[in-house]
Amino acid sequence: MTRDKSHMEQVERWAEYVKNNPDWKKKHTEFINAQIEIANRFYKNLAKTPEGREKIKELRELKMKN
Repeated sequence: MTRDKSHMEQVERWAEYVKNNPDWKKKHTEFINAQIEIANRFYKNLAKTPEGREKIKELRELKMKN
């Protein structure tokens, strides 16, 4: 797979950001944790309906196949 110029530019921007922001890891961790929390809340609400529980079951089966 060939990477394009924009990918390399993004890598360079990220490296620059990391170099200039010593607290980048904390911010990144907070962001990832927030995304997981949102997803968990979504699945919890989805599981409150019969259709939602069926969808979750289908997703888990798909995950097991892959």
